[in-house]
Amino acid sequence: MADAGATLVTRTPHRLRPDPRRVVARLFLPGQEMLGYGQSRAAGVIERILALPDEEVASALDDVLTGFGGRHRRLRATLEDHFELVAHRLAGPPPSPERRLLIGAYFTNEYSVEAAALCNPSAVLHPDQAGLAPGEARFVMSVRAVGEGHVSSIGFRTGVIGDGGEVRVDDPGSFLETGRHLPGLYERNLFRGKLAEIGAQGENTAFVLDSLAHQFTPDQLERALADLGDQILTHSDVGETVEQFRSVALCNYDVEFPPDSSIAERVILPVAPSESHGMEDARFVRFTDDDGTVTYYATYTAFDGVHVAPQLLETADFRRFRITQLTGPAATNKGLALFPRRIAGRYVGLSRWDRERNSVVYSPGGRTWGSATTIQSPERAWELLQLGNCGSPIETPEGWLVLTHGVGPMRVYSIGAVLLDLDNPARMLAALSAPLMVPDESERDGYVPNVVYSCGALLHRDWLMIPYGISDATVGIAVVGIGELLDRLRSLHGVSSSAG
Repeated sequence: MADAGATLVTRTPHRLRPDPRRVVARLFLPGQEMLGYGQSRAAGVIERILALPDEEVASALDDVLTGFGGRHRRLRATLEDHFELVAHRLAGPPPSPERRLLIGAYFTNEYSVEAAALCNPSAVLHPDQAGLAPGEARFVMSVRAVGEGHVSSIGFRTGVIGDGGEVRVDDPGSFLETGRHLPGLYERNLFRGKLAEIGAQGENTAFVLDSLAHQFTPDQLERALADLGDQILTHSDVGETVEQFRSVALCNYDVEFPPDSSIAERVILPVAPSESHGMEDARFVRFTDDDGTVTYYATYTAFDGVHVAPQLLETADFRRFRITQLTGPAATNKGLALFPRRIAGRYVGLSRWDRERNSVVYSPGGRTWGSATTIQSPERAWELLQLGNCGSPIETPEGWLVLTHGVGPMRVYSIGAVLLDLDNPARMLAALSAPLMVPDESERDGYVPNVVYSCGALLHRDWLMIPYGISDATVGIAVVGIGELLDRLRSLHGVSSSAG
């Protein structure tokens, strides 16, 4: 496996490994352990708890609080929350505070977020750059955390890169926070697009959408659906339409984390129907709008067990996230990555909508993506199976630097690089003829062997920091001199320098 980047890439000693001790306390519904469906046994369990003698309740609760209190920052609050979620099944007088907590404990289980793997990272500048030495920059790294059942969540790490390319990674801490799910603002055009994709374009759909503003709240949606219900004598299939709207609504939500948690203690677990089997490969980008406003976006792959689709995360501070679906011809398959600014007033993305070629696509508002323009097709031996991006483009004086992945013989994943025109990113200026990185002998073994894969690099001064997944098992970090990489692209493909 030849590596053209062997003289360019320096692999650091860092290895971020999955830690099964990083657990969250999540809702557990007996009888619905598998995939969220099945006959619930909740009522019978509650009845048996209510029948326990007070002394046994006290002893069992003490065991829970003693045995698990040191593993969760807010265990009592979590147990109380889980009790409230099943409290509608109780009959008779309200239980004592101790029995409430114990009921909550029976409807709670620990889930090891990183039990199976840690992989496929992306990196962006941290929103807080205070307290650093001259020449340093703090970064946030997203990671794909794979837990029980091979279900993926989005986790985080933080660290610092120095002006000489040296990298430090912070200890992530022992606690994890899953955040609080909140209703967000919905967008009418997004609902229109998603409903059209599932064939819901009839009179009922139009009746509801026409009564809603461009942006609307969950309460406003429910009122519009109730108005449709009032028309049941003149509208058929009302129930089906209501379920279709609610299904889309469930996939668009907010998550807010406690202010006393650090970024590395936060994990975004899949909760929506579209992501029930995982949230994979988040590609974060620090996006600067035309007015200078900075927003962090991430496109990730939502997997429901059958279908995959890109969805969007949006945050200003990594504490509150807005999650929305995407729509349009290019918002399909895996690997959508956003450019870090608008070009000619439009959002721009890299897409692999057809599963094997790199394309550029445009959007007026960042959520509806039209037809894509192919910019790169598999041609070389190391990429003949398929191509894709390794994260959002990076702006340089020479053009948009894009790390790519190619899949070759024996399903080996390698990392390449291409250069796109700054004003017309559908125009490719240069492409490395051989990989920048291939799995070395220490990186070939893992859950999926023979893979190096990144979801986004970070440019700091003269250095490109590339966090990368190693065979879907662990995370490594490499650095590349940006000047040398751009020189290599120019020399191989005859691109003249635009730098002074």
